[in-house]
Amino acid sequence: MKSRTPLVVVGDALLDRDVTGHAERLAPDAPVPVLSRPERSARPGGAALAACLAAADGREVTFVTALGDDEASRTVREMLRDRVRLVEIPLTGALACKTRLMADVRPLLRVDDGDGRAAAATPEAEEAVAGAPAVLVADYGRGTADALRAALTARAAHAPVVWDPHPAGGPPVPGTRLATPAAAEARRFAGRETAGPGEDDAKGPRTGLRAAAADARRLLELWDVASVAVTLGEDGALLYQGGTPLLMPAPHRAGGDCCGAGDRFAATAAGRLADGELTEIALREAVETATRFVADGGARGVLRESAPGDQDAAPARGAQELVRRVHARGGTVVAAGGCFDLLHAGHVELLQAARRVGDCLVVCVNSDASVRRRKGGGRPVVTAADRVRVLEALDCVDAVVVFDEDTPERLLGELRPDVWAKGGDYALSDLPEAGLLESWGGQVVLLPYLDGRSSTRLVERASRGPGAAPRSAPSSRR
Repeated sequence: MKSRTPLVVVGDALLDRDVTGHAERLAPDAPVPVLSRPERSARPGGAALAACLAAADGREVTFVTALGDDEASRTVREMLRDRVRLVEIPLTGALACKTRLMADVRPLLRVDDGDGRAAAATPEAEEAVAGAPAVLVADYGRGTADALRAALTARAAHAPVVWDPHPAGGPPVPGTRLATPAAAEARRFAGRETAGPGEDDAKGPRTGLRAAAADARRLLELWDVASVAVTLGEDGALLYQGGTPLLMPAPHRAGGDCCGAGDRFAATAAGRLADGELTEIALREAVETATRFVADGGARGVLRESAPGDQDAAPARGAQELVRRVHARGGTVVAAGGCFDLLHAGHVELLQAARRVGDCLVVCVNSDASVRRRKGGGRPVVTAADRVRVLEALDCVDAVVVFDEDTPERLLGELRPDVWAKGGDYALSDLPEAGLLESWGGQVVLLPYLDGRSSTRLVERASRGPGAAPRSAPSSRR
C-alpha cells in the first residue's frame, strides 16, 4: 500500500463518556426513563477523536493540543499513547468532558463539565505546525487554534490546511484550503441566526440546499479560504469554490450514532488533500467514509479499530452491529452471498426478494482472490471495492461484507443470521451452509432466480463482440 502523508492535527481534546443501557420503563417518582443494565465507556473526544481517526487510516499523526494535570487530561493522555505523537501546550482549568446517557443508540441526556482552556503556545507546538506537510484544525472553541493562529496563518501559505470550525472559536486563517462547517454552523457564521421558512438542517438537500449554498458563498467571501464544504448529515456535503456548488451525496442512508461523523469527515478530507488529491475527490471520499463510520457504530468503535490496511474489519464490525440491533428488537436478519461480478437483473431480483423475508439484509461477497479461485484467472471483471459500492447503492441492501475464503461459513458463524437466502438454481444438497444455519436455529431458503441471467454469460458475450448470437448454456450460479 502506498505510504500516506503525515498529518498534524491541531485542536481541543475532550474526554467523551457514554453510559449505555436499556430504557424499558419510567421511574415511579417522575416521568423519566429508567436506564437499566448500564455499561460505561470512555474515548478520546473532540480533536483527539479526529487525530485517532487519522492515525487509524495509517498515517503518522502529530497531535497538538492543550492538556493539564486533572484526571480527564491524564485519561486522554493515556488513550492517545502509542496512537499519535503528542505535543502539549498548557491547559488552564480542567479538561472538558461530555457524558451521554444512552438508551441503546438513542441519547437521553448529556452532561458537560470542565472549563479548561488552552494557554499560550509553546515553541515545540509552533515548530510542529511550521514543519507540517498538512494540517487539520479541529476547533472546539477551547483556545488551542487561537493560541497557534500566527503559526497556522504562516503554514497555510505553503501546505494544505483544513479547518473544522466551531461557533465558539475563531474563523479559519486566510489561505485555508478547505473549511468544513455543518449546516447550522454555516448559517450562524454567515450571520443568519435562525433557519429560514421551510429550512431543516437535518434534511439539507431536500429543503435547505439553497440556504447552504448561499451560506457557503458568503463564507468564502468572509473567510478568504479556497473552498467551503457544508456538511449536511445523512445527505452528504455541499462544496463551494466559486461558481456553481457541487453536491456530494451520501452513498446510502446510515442509521446509527452520528457522534464523531464530522471528525471522521474532516480527518479523511485533510488526509486525502495531504496526499495530493483534488478537493472534489477528497470530499467524495470523506462523505463515503463518514457514512460508513456512522453505519459501523460511530465514535464508540474508535478504541477498537483495526490495524491500518485491514479493509475488511470495519465493514464486518458494522454488519455485526446491525445484526445486534435487529436481534435486540426481535427482528429477523437475512443474509445472501455470491460473487456478484457484473451485477445484473437476476442478482437484483434475488436481493430484493431476500430483503422482503426479514428486517435487514447483509450481503456476503467473495473477495477478488476467492472469485479467481472459483471462476478462473480472468475473473473478477469488477474489483471487490467496486462490487461492494454497487451493492451498497441498492435500497434493499443494508450492509455488505467481503470474505476471502471459498465459502462464507466463517463469516456466517460471526454474523449468525436467521435466514440464508440463495437463488433457486441451487439445490439444498449443494449448500454446506445449511447445517451451519441449523446449528443456531437458522434456516436456508431458496428464492426464485431469473433464468438465463449470469455474470459468466455476460462476460462470454462481451468477449465475442457486439452482434454475436447468444450461446446456449446451462444456468450459471453467479
